[in-house]
Amino acid sequence: MAVAELSTSCTKTHPSQLSLSSSSSSRFSHHFRRSFRPLPTTRNPTISCSVASDQVQTPIPVQAGDLKGKSECYGVFCLTYDLQAEEETKSWKKLINIAVSGAAGMISNHLLFKIASGEVFGPNQPVALKLLGSERSIQALEGVAMELEDSLFPLLREVSIGINPYEVFQDAEWALLIGAKPRGPGMERADLLDINGQIFAEQGKALNASASPNVKVIVVGNPCNTNALICMKNAPNIPAKNFHALTRLDENRAKCQLLLQLALKAGVFYDQVSNMTIWGNHSTTQVPDFLNARIKGLPVKEVIKDHKWLEEEFTEKVQKRGGVLIKKWGRSSAASTAVSIVDAIRSLITPTPKGDWFSSGVYTNGNPYGIVEDIVFSMPCRSKGDGDYELVKDVIFDDYLLKRIKKSEAELLAEKRCVAHLTGEGIGFCDLPEDTMLPGEM
Repeated sequence: MAVAELSTSCTKTHPSQLSLSSSSSSRFSHHFRRSFRPLPTTRNPTISCSVASDQVQTPIPVQAGDLKGKSECYGVFCLTYDLQAEEETKSWKKLINIAVSGAAGMISNHLLFKIASGEVFGPNQPVALKLLGSERSIQALEGVAMELEDSLFPLLREVSIGINPYEVFQDAEWALLIGAKPRGPGMERADLLDINGQIFAEQGKALNASASPNVKVIVVGNPCNTNALICMKNAPNIPAKNFHALTRLDENRAKCQLLLQLALKAGVFYDQVSNMTIWGNHSTTQVPDFLNARIKGLPVKEVIKDHKWLEEEFTEKVQKRGGVLIKKWGRSSAASTAVSIVDAIRSLITPTPKGDWFSSGVYTNGNPYGIVEDIVFSMPCRSKGDGDYELVKDVIFDDYLLKRIKKSEAELLAEKRCVAHLTGEGIGFCDLPEDTMLPGEM
């Protein structure tokens, strides 16, 4: 790639020295490359601009071969930053790479700015965003990158965009897999499982080949439980425990419905609802667990005496909340889904409060509940804040809860049989008992 020097150059004597050069690109018309090199601390930093040759650092040409196998950076985010010296040692952590698929969609449009602002990973955590789109969405993806540019987030150090998951997922430490095909008119649920399953099989292979060996993967694209299983099965080098299906939005909705029933009386608010679990599949067979949930430290069934409401209306409201929203809003949830992704990530990187837990769709092997193994099933989890989790053992069951859990388990086993050709387990055979697809998947 040819490099042309600018006619002027600016140098900043503290805390780093700056050099600028422009470069041509096959896709983008304005690229810049900047490198920061730490200099000894001075008391009064100054900025000077000059065309004098002795103040201009010679730019290092970037050969075309250097970018082989990499997604393209965008605009100001083609700047490269050296965070391995002065900046990193005290207030800044090591930069982390976050890959996002479906990055031009509505959910990502809310999520990316939360990540870039520091709301998700913290106020001293620099991030690199690696955005995956498609041929159809590449222009929209460029627009997303432009908005990220214009927002001037100090923590956002790099942005790259592309349509090849093998390139975009390179060295990713977090992969947020949002993009999936929506269910179209007349499309059978089995067809959607196959179409989206192929997407997540390919992305699993790409993660296996390119991402960090300990990458944490959160699958949002529906049907997310089975998509997470497919992705995991195609990424054998990544620990199975690192794959999650997003059920946090269901948990948040369940907490909301409990509080609405109480009409926010007696000063009860969201942060006083704890131990809420969503069991099972992200479908209308999901099981919001009011047996183990607590309000202000008390069991829900002691606070809400109308147990029939809990068993019938509460459960149905949580299961069908997305459909009600679509009727009101004209589209499926995006902002609240983005918030729930943030919640899911923060639950893994922040120690779980003592005695509490959170919901996530995780691999069932070794679970203490008797749930069948080798599926992805939403269960209660705790974390020490290191990105890992453990399943909660101190939960109770009654006949009502066990019956509901078994129904969701049976559905996930049927989905697994339907995508066996994508998980390396033979020929797929679909015998789905009924259509329990959530409205947001249509």
